[in-house]
Parts: sequence; structure tokens; C-alpha cells
Amino acid sequence: MSQEGEQASSDRKKYEFRKVIEDLDNYEGSGTQLVTIYVPEDRQVSDVVAHVTQEHSEAANIKSKQTRTNVQDALKSIKDRLRYYDTYPPENGMVLFSGAVDSGGGQTEMITRVLESPPDPVESFRYHCDSNFLTDPLEYMLEDHGLYGLIVLDRREANVGWLKGKRIEPVKSASSLVPGKQRKGGQSAQRFARLRLEAIDNFYQEVAGMANDLFVPKRHELDGVLVGGPSPTKDEFLDGDYLHHEIQDTVLGKFDVSYTDESGLKDLVDNASDALADAEVMKDKKHMERFFKELHSGELATYGFDQTRRNLVMGSVETLLISEDLRKDVVTFDCEACGNTDYDLIDRRKATPSHECSECGTAVEATDEDREDAIEHLITIAEQRGTETKFISSDFEKGEQLYNAFGGIAGILRYDTGI
Repeated sequence: MSQEGEQASSDRKKYEFRKVIEDLDNYEGSGTQLVTIYVPEDRQVSDVVAHVTQEHSEAANIKSKQTRTNVQDALKSIKDRLRYYDTYPPENGMVLFSGAVDSGGGQTEMITRVLESPPDPVESFRYHCDSNFLTDPLEYMLEDHGLYGLIVLDRREANVGWLKGKRIEPVKSASSLVPGKQRKGGQSAQRFARLRLEAIDNFYQEVAGMANDLFVPKRHELDGVLVGGPSPTKDEFLDGDYLHHEIQDTVLGKFDVSYTDESGLKDLVDNASDALADAEVMKDKKHMERFFKELHSGELATYGFDQTRRNLVMGSVETLLISEDLRKDVVTFDCEACGNTDYDLIDRRKATPSHECSECGTAVEATDEDREDAIEHLITIAEQRGTETKFISSDFEKGEQLYNAFGGIAGILRYDTGI
């Protein structure tokens, strides 16, 4: 699969997860009876079954009969689901949800959901029992944290690694042969200073070599590079143009850190939190700035469901822009009188409406079977036409405008279609 295809598949999977999470967040249990279990991919299923069995036994001590019954039923349902798995969970692990939720009118309904292979690996086993399902770790995974290169160095040592999502991965380290500031023996001050500068230069080149070997192959996926260390080391390193020019151009900033071992990578990420947040929003801003440029000065912009869908079907949309806040369904109406097909965009919470054919005016009835999620509807067409899909945050002005002024749907065209 191409890089674009992998990204489209990832975006769609994230959206599908997001929908499930929103449903789970709406569920509520009376008392601490909703069970959530996070299982990393290296945790044997038999160990999870043993843990669930132990929790089922301990639940017998719950004083409330209703809560006791509901917790034990939820654990039994989870145990039944675990029988479908072999020795280990799927790649990246899985998350299990089960419990008796309020279904209105004083009634409850037992539900069980299993989310396999989340976008990021489940980092540790976690058992949680409360009045709500635990979805915060999953929601964090769905945030687009990107891929960042990390460099921390002083004149003694250096570490290079990755920031992938929220995971910091140390990869390479080096120690320097730079002599201290005190001369030894009968060396002249000038000779000693020259040797020391040469050693510093050699060390900077070694650090840059490590970074270039790691980052250059990923330069097209790289969202930025962070450099940390004491002054003047990090300044000398960056000002000396030791890094490959394509990597140097992606440096988001330099930051003071006290340590340059592996713990310094964590300090670097902590100190660069503002720059990282700005970088995430900047990616969305670039897409929206291009859209507005085409909207005002060109003919390569489309917006709204109907217009954008027609351009998608024609294969003329290069990039489909969808607001992260969009919560709509599309209803498909087929008119038996004239054979025309219409589409209506409706609020996800509203009942399926009737419709009047736009061609012949015949009244057309539709059922819930005729409706589907609008985003999935559009993404399916986009995937068939080789169109890139981008979800746009509403945390900045133009992102808000996409949702409020353009219905949450827009596109940048490959060519002018006249629609």
C-alpha cells in the first residue's frame, strides 16, 4: 500500500474509533459497574482471563446485590469474548468494555464492545471499574501527535531519538572525547584551545551523523525536530549547520535542558510542549489557508455536501477537508417515478425525513436503512478516487469557519470542473 493509502486507511480507522468512543462516553451505569480493560499486545490472553476470573471472585464481596450482579455479568461477558483470541491480543493490543448501562425508564441494558488494534500501542495492562467507561487513553491516541526527531547534547554526551505520539523512543547515544577546560602537562594555551575546538567539532559531526542517519530516511513523514541542551552547546550545534539541510529546515526550536542522557529527551519534550501544540495546529492551518486562497483567487475550491460530493464522484478533488466536529448522516432517496437519486444531509440525532424528488417532485419515503454516516460516505468515495482526506480541528479561526460557514465539508480541486 502506498504512503497516501496507508494514511487514508489510518484516518478512516481513527474516525471509526472516534465514533465508538463517543457512543461509549454517552453510556452511564448506576454505581461502579462499567468495566474497562486495556490489554497490551505482549500480555498473554491467559493472564487476562486469570485476572478477570480473580476480579469476578472478588466482586462477590460487593454489598449491593444489583451492582454485584452487574459487575459479575460484565466480567463473564468479557471472559466469553476473550475465548476468541489465541495466545496474544492483536497488534497494538485491545480494549474491552462491558457493563449494564442506563437505557431509560429505569431499565438497563448489558453491552460489550471490543476495540482491536488501536492507533497507538496500549502501553500497559489496566483494569478499571466505574460508573463510566474509561476512554481517555483512547481519545489521546486519536489526537494527531505526529512524528518528531529529538536531539539532546552537551560537550560530554548526546542522545538522539523519536517522539511518536506520546511515546519517547531513545535510539542512539554518543560520548565525546572533548577534553576539559584545564590544560594538562606543558601544552600551550593556544595549542590546547585548538585541539579542544577540533574535538568539539568532531563530536558535533558525530551527533549530526547519528541524527541524519535516523531522520533523513523519514524526512517526508517528519513533522519537526527539537534540539535541547545547555547554552552555548545547542546554539553552536545549530549555528554550525552540522545537520543535513532538509533536517535543519524542520527544526522547530532549541530548548534548555539540564540533562543530556535519555532522561533529557523527556525534559526536551516537556519544555517544547508549546511548540509542539503550535506545530499540530499549523498543519491544519496550511490546508485551510490553501483552501481560502483557492476560494478567493482561483477556481479550485469546493464546499458543502452536495457540491463536494459531486466533485468527489468526478474524481476532481485532490484533498477532502472534513471538520472534526461534523456529526451528520446522509440519507439516500431513490425515486421510483423517474429513477433520480437524491441525497440529504441531516443531524445524526434526527429521525429519517421524507423527501420530494428534485427532478419530478414525487414524494419519496426513506427508512433508517437508507441513511449512513456522512463522513464514511464521503471517505469511501475519496478512497475510490485516490483523494486525500484531512480532518480539520476547530481550535483555530479558519477551522471554525469550515464548520460554521461551509457545513464542515470542503475540498481542494485538481482542476476546475465548473460545478
